[in-house]
Amino acid sequence: MSALEQGSPRKKTKSVYISTVISIALVLLMTGLLGLILVHAKNLSKYVKENIVLNIIVNDNVNEGDVLSLQKDIEKDNYVLRTEYVSKELAAKNLKEDLGEDFVEYLGHNPLLPSIDIYLKEQYANSDSIQPFIQKLAKNSRVKEVVYQESLIDMVNKNIRIISIVVLAFAVILLVIAVALINNTIRLAIYSQRFLIKSMQLIGATKNFIRKPYILYGIVHGLVGSLIAILLLIFTLQFAQKQVPELVFLRDWYEFGAIFLIVVILGILISGLSTYFAVTKYLKAKSHSLYR
Repeated sequence: MSALEQGSPRKKTKSVYISTVISIALVLLMTGLLGLILVHAKNLSKYVKENIVLNIIVNDNVNEGDVLSLQKDIEKDNYVLRTEYVSKELAAKNLKEDLGEDFVEYLGHNPLLPSIDIYLKEQYANSDSIQPFIQKLAKNSRVKEVVYQESLIDMVNKNIRIISIVVLAFAVILLVIAVALINNTIRLAIYSQRFLIKSMQLIGATKNFIRKPYILYGIVHGLVGSLIAILLLIFTLQFAQKQVPELVFLRDWYEFGAIFLIVVILGILISGLSTYFAVTKYLKAKSHSLYR
């Protein structure tokens, strides 16, 4: 049995350790949730940008083979993520579903033109990149018109920038709060051991000998707390997937694995360093100051 275990009642020590681990787990859970929000915000931004559509209206006199050839040429462009060919018949069917009535039968012919829906890569879904891309497409003789909502794209990018700044600022603030909370929790736990620390020092134990078991306990507490936080995060993810199956952003377990690893590292690092500084404080303190 170590000197640390001999110097304090087992029941009191267990109570202190359990409360420390629970406090660390709750703080790391809050940090992990923020990490998930950051990941989802990034994925949501990518999803929104990659679903902005440019409609390429094709001339009526162009046959379907030439339209499909144009589609293949467009897909080769570095700007393009994917394309979808919309024939006159498919366009009429979609419009019929939207209107709720068969306008072709009413008009006697199908006035719609074939088109190609273009979805751009995330980094090119902005007005500065789209304008030269459209100018290049407009030069093609098979293209009648390029339609897109410039104001919508500008609004999406502006809102995404604002949200990113707000979330990032909130993340920094919350990280500082998390470090402060864990540090204060560990300092309170070490405070209850201050007389033992000073007693060991007075009978000749070296600083490193005294610090070592406390730091090891601190690392273990941080590890256990982070594992508990990870289990709670996994439960939260599974609950969210069941409640909102449409959230495809909750299925990238590689990114979640990175967040879980960061939670473990933060738990061990913050707990270990906080324990080191807290023990060092009482090693340097005078005996009479321990009663304050």
